This record gives sequence, C-alpha cells and structure tokens, in this order.
Amino acid sequence: MIISRRQLAKAKVEKLKNGFSAYAETQEVAQLVQKELDAIGIPVYVDHTSIGYWFIPENPGEFPDATCPPESFDSPR
Repeated sequence: MIISRRQLAKAKVEKLKNGFSAYAETQEVAQLVQKELDAIGIPVYVDHTSIGYWFIPENPGEFPDATCPPESFDSPR
C-alpha cells in the first residue's frame, strides 16, 4: 500500500488540532507538518531525536471536546 506523504502529514496535523501529540519518522514528513502548522498557527514544541520528530502541542487544553485521536495512517489495523 502506498501512502502519500502529504496525506500522512495532514493526518498528523489533525491529531495536533485535537490536542494530541504526533510523530514523524522522516524529515520530509516533519517539514510538511511544520509548514501546515505554521500556516494555521498552531504552536507546538518539536522534539527532534535521532529516530524522528515529535510534535507536541503547547496548549493541549484548548481542545476540551477531543476524547480520542482521529483515525490516521500510523494506527495499527
């Protein structure tokens, strides 16, 4: 199954919009996520490790209605 990197980045941004953290394994996906976040103005802390990038919302309490992460490509099926 081929997954578009752009779709993967959008799914991660949706998680962040709902107040959840997101992980990107590649620099390319991380850059797409960061670009989208900059465009919509969601402040996040980015933890760049040797194995990938963690995006952590700075204000997760802004989204009180979120009860679970949205469906995404990195969920086990």
